[in-house]
Amino acid sequence: MTQKKKLVMVGNGMAGVRTIEHLLKLAPGAYEITVFGAEPHPNYNRILLSSVLAGGADLKDIVLNDWDWYEENGIRLFAGHAVEKIDTKNRVVISHKGTAVKYDALILATGSNPFMLPLPGADKEGVIAFRDIQDCETMMETSRSYRKAVVIGGGLLGLEAARGLLHLGMDVNVVHIHPYLMERQLDETASRMLQRELEAQGMKFLLQKHSESIYGRKRVKGLRFTDGTDVEADLIVMAVGIRPNVALAQASGIETNRGIVVNDYMETNIDSVYAVGECAEHRGIAYGLVAPLYEQGAVLAKRLAGVETAGYAGSVTSTKLKVSGVDVFSAGAYEGPPGTRSLRYQDEVEGVYKKIVIRGDRLAGAVLFGDTGDGAKLFSLIKSGESIQGREKELLLGFSPSGGAVSPESRLEAMAGDEIVCGCNGVSKDAILDAIHNKGCGTVGAIKACTKASGSCGGCKPQVEGLLKLYGGENAGAPVKEGICGCTSLDRDEIVAEIKRMELRSVREVMHVLGWSQPEGCSKCRPALNYYLGMLWPEEYQDEKESRFTNERYHANIQKDGTYSVVPRIYGGVTNPAELKKIAETAEKFGVPLVKITGGQRIDLLGVKKEDLPKMWEELGMPSGYAYGKALRTVKTCVGNTFCRFGTQDSIAMGIRLEKEFERLNTPAKVKLAVSGCPRNCAEATIKDFGVVAIDGGWELHVGGNGGVHVRATDLLCVVKTEDEVVEWAGAFLQYYRENAQWNERTSVWIERVGLDSVRKALEKPEERKALYGRIRVALSRSADPWEQIIRNPELRKNFETLNAAVPAQG
Repeated sequence: MTQKKKLVMVGNGMAGVRTIEHLLKLAPGAYEITVFGAEPHPNYNRILLSSVLAGGADLKDIVLNDWDWYEENGIRLFAGHAVEKIDTKNRVVISHKGTAVKYDALILATGSNPFMLPLPGADKEGVIAFRDIQDCETMMETSRSYRKAVVIGGGLLGLEAARGLLHLGMDVNVVHIHPYLMERQLDETASRMLQRELEAQGMKFLLQKHSESIYGRKRVKGLRFTDGTDVEADLIVMAVGIRPNVALAQASGIETNRGIVVNDYMETNIDSVYAVGECAEHRGIAYGLVAPLYEQGAVLAKRLAGVETAGYAGSVTSTKLKVSGVDVFSAGAYEGPPGTRSLRYQDEVEGVYKKIVIRGDRLAGAVLFGDTGDGAKLFSLIKSGESIQGREKELLLGFSPSGGAVSPESRLEAMAGDEIVCGCNGVSKDAILDAIHNKGCGTVGAIKACTKASGSCGGCKPQVEGLLKLYGGENAGAPVKEGICGCTSLDRDEIVAEIKRMELRSVREVMHVLGWSQPEGCSKCRPALNYYLGMLWPEEYQDEKESRFTNERYHANIQKDGTYSVVPRIYGGVTNPAELKKIAETAEKFGVPLVKITGGQRIDLLGVKKEDLPKMWEELGMPSGYAYGKALRTVKTCVGNTFCRFGTQDSIAMGIRLEKEFERLNTPAKVKLAVSGCPRNCAEATIKDFGVVAIDGGWELHVGGNGGVHVRATDLLCVVKTEDEVVEWAGAFLQYYRENAQWNERTSVWIERVGLDSVRKALEKPEERKALYGRIRVALSRSADPWEQIIRNPELRKNFETLNAAVPAQG
């Protein structure tokens, strides 16, 4: 078997991760990939931060590759790790937390840093940039307590920040050093039209102003200008540009200029070290727009995959964006330099301005304001360099002056198939039509998922919507039938029914027989199928460890720095001096940096190295608390009538009995129980999946609670008299949930979906309840903890360590 090369990437942004996406398609399995990201987030769309501020999207909506994507592709992600050193001689990358990883190939995708004006007072509280999620959160938090905001910079980023702050209810002034806005994308006429539109929205402008200092004590109070005037401010956002982040490269002996110097194959002057994205400088240019960065990533991926490529020759750039509600497009030599001719059209009633710049008989540049429908066509002509002689006025107006106006639909129909609609991702009209006609995409979201069109800046969304309306027919607007993941169109019920009908017995058999599009499946469907098979055939099915998540394979929770969290089982939250001493000694022996009492009445040992896990469990000699699994997590208890003067029943004994009864039970999602000894409910039983509350002469049984992000109080299922009845009803409820819920569906969501009455009906007859309880007992009889067998059997443990050494830890 060929040894995988080790690929390390520093940076977890859009350009770098797009490179990895290409590489995974070109050479799957060729590299063992590690990614370091300074932010504690997965890869997200930085361009859409302004949409989050303006209320058009949530932070979760701008994630491009979620945590599951890294795991699915075997990528080890160290989120929240800033790399501080590269040893190019020994080929080792070291993060600020001391994590060291060797590489055979290294990609620097460190992006850019916002340029902060070196003004006196720039270090005061309330002075920030607008570059990442943290800046976004700071702006939203500030708007709750303060009123006045100043944005320094009248470029694209500054205007988007200002529009977001307006949405948050702040009074906003935009300060700009130039006579007009967005001078890098618009000529003066278009800029003045944009300014009038933004002033109508409530934005105020201070143009041709030079900032001198920021005043205030601890927190900013205002901004003073060189002409002696000033403006009050509770928040100052600097959006005056970016600079390639080259500090790490410089410190590592890698050649830099304005950016990290690369050749046409994105190679630096150091062997096996590459750079891509905003940090890279190619032929003297460091690009800041997403389309050129994606083009660089495609070339680098081919280079790493050993695929022949012509190299990166630079990019002709265009900007097509919706600036604060106004459509804007510009490309090429839009200002009309010497040796060019210009044609203009301006309609201030409709708010439309168009300008094309011609050099000889070729299109050299264009500016569109208010109506950008022809942007893709104009950009294509600028890049191709074909003659436009005789078509100049038609290109300017969008129709032949003698032939009357052309509708947007006709424009889209007239587009050539190879014309690029999404410049950021290089998606043509033909690719979008293929998604509509052959891949069943009936919504813009489905087209975006399939082709990535409209997935970056979003400027092409109107064209994508238009193509869908024009060519989608009856399917336009109809959501594509979604399966449990992208590998299949089958939903949970269909899969379970087919497994039963055809008596399928393995994950691979299910995927093969039911026609999975990906033969190996993915991180969403493999664990689900593994669960469904185990639930349907508890006495025969052999659990597939390779179909479980990393946390379940290691019986510990992986943390963002690559270490693990170990949580031993502590029944009902009750322990003793000997057990505590054992935990303390083990933590001391393995150098555990943090020991924490959890909210579930357990002890969490945080910061454990992967290689220490088997020996650590052996030292503890305690069962796992399954803090990582889709299983019974905890049974929280109060002290009940054992000590409490209000207690009516022995909640500790009841909690321990339930935990010992159902530990190691595999469930569709995590399950938490609690037992309160009286209606005062100190164990918070009414926000658990199954809660038990003691009353005089009996027990209330509650179901479907959740104390997480979406809090849900439980529904009262029934009242019983004896402890045996509590256990029977709990077992029947959990088994009915196991057999009917979707994978990863918490009981709170499931109850909302199926209704409490349907659950009561399924459990009300004693014979049906006993049958459910009998089936859960069968499942539990087959769920002896394999981890305990491994740590007590030297040969099994050796095999386990060998297997996991071959499977990289996944974030």
